[in-house]
Amino acid sequence: MIQNINEAPPASEILSRTERLLGDEAMHRLSELKVIVVGVGGVGSWTAEALIRSGVGHLTIVDADRVAVSNINRQLMATVSTVGKSKVEVLRERLLQINPRADVTALECVYSPETAGGFRLGDFDYVVDAIDSLSDKALLLLNATAVGKGTKVVSSMGAALKMDPTRISVDEFWKVKGCPLAAALRRKFKKADVRPRRKIKCVYSPELLTNRGDTVDRSGAMTYGKVAINGALCHITAIFGMTLAGLIIEDVYRASSSGVN
Repeated sequence: MIQNINEAPPASEILSRTERLLGDEAMHRLSELKVIVVGVGGVGSWTAEALIRSGVGHLTIVDADRVAVSNINRQLMATVSTVGKSKVEVLRERLLQINPRADVTALECVYSPETAGGFRLGDFDYVVDAIDSLSDKALLLLNATAVGKGTKVVSSMGAALKMDPTRISVDEFWKVKGCPLAAALRRKFKKADVRPRRKIKCVYSPELLTNRGDTVDRSGAMTYGKVAINGALCHITAIFGMTLAGLIIEDVYRASSSGVN
């Protein structure tokens, strides 16, 4: 394990295959990009890793959870040796082993009405919503789209109860179909007579399976009052997370190609 940043290979070598595809300008933009990923579970952990492996220079990861045994089947940082440890701290350590020169900030907290005031979302180029609590997710989407237009938002809809990777899609929030979480968010917004102020690209799947096994989680995972604990598969949550990262990388690439600031 690299202990001294001076022992690490230069970022240009680490990211050489990325640079070959994207070019110098896109890599420069990625190195200066500021991204916050809120929720680093089955979806957000993969997003964070993809962003760092692609050259994003400044990443903030937010999650209050500690690794539980039930996380091991789908969350990037979860192994038998990390059970009980802070998710964001374990993930930060891993990300810095990938690129020691990246600026990675770990915030061990939830995004909620009590903490939202401490987040300066307008300081980020991209806000990634990977929260699975309905009320906190709604709050983040409302607040993130209310800051300056320079901050873009991408969001994961429900990734549980899915198996078919070919049904995963991307669409604007109000056009997402067949996703119970998206439907619940829209109902919540309409009931409160509020709505996100800008468009949000969402990753979702209309597939909806049912749990065949025990729905009671006895692992000690923090559930934040969820009504039910649904089954989820690694290949699905990882694709959701990687797709969120891909939306950001593609956006930066297109901007660099067109010369847009």
